[in-house]
Amino acid sequence: MAPEELLAAALEAMDDDKAEDIAVIDLRRKTPLADYMIIANGRSTRHVTTIAEKLMERLKGKLGLVARAEGVEGGDWALVDAGDVIVHVFRPEVRDFYTLERIWLGPDEEPLERRNVTSKFEPGEE
Repeated sequence: MAPEELLAAALEAMDDDKAEDIAVIDLRRKTPLADYMIIANGRSTRHVTTIAEKLMERLKGKLGLVARAEGVEGGDWALVDAGDVIVHVFRPEVRDFYTLERIWLGPDEEPLERRNVTSKFEPGEE
């Protein structure tokens, strides 16, 4: 399966589960770890957990892909490793603390795509 197909399926699942402030980062020229990274918010620990669990269920049902996850039980930050796409789902304040966008995007770079933006936070702001 093409990485773009996996990315589209993951974004569709996250949209269905009302993930917020979704940012897609192109990793293809940055690391061999994955082709894309999705960073998104859930409104609560339960929402973060639900987004991650449903994402894994949908990827398995739609694409036959068994993704691995970390942190789902805690609900502050869940990581779903789907191979060519890595997904981080945070509670908003946890995302603001770790600022993964700042780590993976250069100073003049923008995410490949943004969806369901609800916050005013922009990478690079203090």
